[in-house]
Amino acid sequence: MLPQAYFDMHGSVPHDPDIQTVAALLADGSRLAILSALADGRAYPAGELARLARVSAQTGSAHLARLRDAGLIEVEAEGRHRYYRLANEQLGAVLESMAIIAPAAPVLTSWQADGAKTLRFARTCYGHMAGTLGVAIAEALRERGHLRDSDAGWIVTPAGEAWFSRLGIDVKSLRAGRRQLVRTCLDWSERRYHLAGALGSALAERCFAMGWIARVRQSRAVRLTDRGRVGLKKELGIEF
Repeated sequence: MLPQAYFDMHGSVPHDPDIQTVAALLADGSRLAILSALADGRAYPAGELARLARVSAQTGSAHLARLRDAGLIEVEAEGRHRYYRLANEQLGAVLESMAIIAPAAPVLTSWQADGAKTLRFARTCYGHMAGTLGVAIAEALRERGHLRDSDAGWIVTPAGEAWFSRLGIDVKSLRAGRRQLVRTCLDWSERRYHLAGALGSALAERCFAMGWIARVRQSRAVRLTDRGRVGLKKELGIEF
C-alpha cells in the first residue's frame, strides 16, 4: 500500500498502486541502504545516513529528497537540525519481508561474517526486537501464557498484562494509543514470528532501559548483556 503522501503528490488516487515507482526507488543501492538504516525505527541526521550509504552529503540529500517526495520517509526538525525516519511501521515490515525472499549477499571478509552473525542473533526492527533473540522471547511469552493465538493474531492475556506491568510496561495505556498493540512480524533470518506493534516496541525499550540489551555501534544489531541473560532466564526461562 502506497503512503498517502504519494497520492497527494500525484493529485489523484490511481485504480492500481504504482508499484513500479516504489520499486525503482528501492532498486537503488544507496537509497535502500538509507531505508535499511532507518528500519530500526529511529530518526537519523542526513549526514549520518549519507555516511551509512557511503555517498557524499550532496548525493545523500538528493536521495532523501526523492524518498521524502514519495512519502517513504518523514523529516523532523529540532532547532537547526533535521532528522529522518521511516514514514510508518508498515514500510518497516515491507523491508523485513523483502529480506525474506532476497538471496543472501556474498560475505567477502571475516568482518562481514561477524557482522551478519550479530545481526541475525539480535537486532531492532522498527523499534521491536528481531532475530534469534526476538523470536525466542516471543515464543517464551506464548509458552508461558502471556500471549495467545486468536483469529485476529496474538493477544495479551490477563496473566500477560500482569507480567508486562511487573516489568514496567503499562499495557492499558498502550492499548489506548493509536498504534496497534500487538502485531506479528515474520523474521527474515529465523523464518518465524517475533513480537511487533506498540507492545513489541515497549518491551524492547524496557530491555534497553534495564540494561538487558545494548546497541551495536553503526548497526541496528543489538547485543545481549550478562544482565540480560540473567533477566531472561529468570523471567522467561530463556538461556543463551
